[in-house]
Amino acid sequence: MSTLIFQIHIKQWDKSQRSPVDVATRASIPTAYLITGKPKYFILDKPCIVEQHGDDKPTSAYPTGRIKNALLADGSVRIDRFHISNNDGVIDLSYAADNQQPVIIGRLNQGWIQARYSWRYAVEEGGQFYWLYEEVTFNAACVKKYDADYFLSSHPETIFNVPD
Repeated sequence: MSTLIFQIHIKQWDKSQRSPVDVATRASIPTAYLITGKPKYFILDKPCIVEQHGDDKPTSAYPTGRIKNALLADGSVRIDRFHISNNDGVIDLSYAADNQQPVIIGRLNQGWIQARYSWRYAVEEGGQFYWLYEEVTFNAACVKKYDADYFLSSHPETIFNVPD
């Protein structure tokens, strides 16, 4: 039986951290990691691992962190802005920001996918407002054999960068 593996990595910074040194430091942070979790869920009739790495600091806007997961009525799953669905045995990954039509990125049955988007949002802390910037990387795979270094020992079949 195939296993679904999802890794989400968040890099966060505020407006004061945009210098060339800060940009270089963020660029040096990996976006794929050793898979340390074990399947805890069954989605789309497959065991599933969901891991989160990097920054996701609780804020007044998101006190438990920003990444939300949802099981939808049709059996598909939404993780953050990514939607995973089963269409006649083919596992599709799509991307949709709030109130936008989904864009199909690719099929997880044809190799793993790395998708990335950047955004910013206002945060209030201590009566002060500031911008919090994020780069979110989502690694997704449907593998026949579970391998802890899967994302480290292979290259993505598809790389999808959401246009700014």
